[in-house]
Amino acid sequence: MVRKKPQFWLKYNNGAETLWLPVNPETISVSSTFGYEDIEISNLGEYTMLGNPRQKEFTVSSLFPRDYNASYCEYSKLRDPWECVKLIEDWQNSGKPVRFVVTNTPINTAVTIRSFEYEERGGEPGDIYYTLDLKEYVFVTAPKKSGGGGSSKPGAAPKKIETKGKRPSTREVPKTYVVKTGDSLFKIAAAVYGKGDNWRKIYDKNKKVIGANPNVLKPGQKLVIP
Repeated sequence: MVRKKPQFWLKYNNGAETLWLPVNPETISVSSTFGYEDIEISNLGEYTMLGNPRQKEFTVSSLFPRDYNASYCEYSKLRDPWECVKLIEDWQNSGKPVRFVVTNTPINTAVTIRSFEYEERGGEPGDIYYTLDLKEYVFVTAPKKSGGGGSSKPGAAPKKIETKGKRPSTREVPKTYVVKTGDSLFKIAAAVYGKGDNWRKIYDKNKKVIGANPNVLKPGQKLVIP
């Protein structure tokens, strides 16, 4: 069975506004991480605590062409590229999620627009190249209160919850890091911050060095550690 060519869509406000990406990206990067935390235990060494799965992240790079070209455009009635830019920026500034859909794939996900970068290149006037960083959005509903005001015993005083402040970290964070063979952003974040989930901070600071795919590092790359 021949698989149909996918379409890339962004939909806002339950489909009240939509944008069909006019040129399919060559690739789509999907990052799915898990919440691990490494803990150093005296006399026992380092142990890893399993956490919860993190929201997926998607990176999409393509262009909004000024003129229709049948060899790469998905449809002929193109919007003005700057109109597309304004639409995405309006959605991003709204603070509300959008839905990212890739037809003929399992991707149909509510996301937030974490980063939107675009540029107009010399020699291609009117065409706008862009990169979108999206992160899966989880809708949260507050649990309903049970009847009776919470306490099972009449007149019982509410339980007190004691909290202890976290110890300030004494870890020294280096200013730069040179990538070694076998490194990943998660490993580097775990090494310099003590927590691999902070890899995104390093990627955002070094996106021009690393490129569109945060999962591809090259030995010898010098990264700035924020």
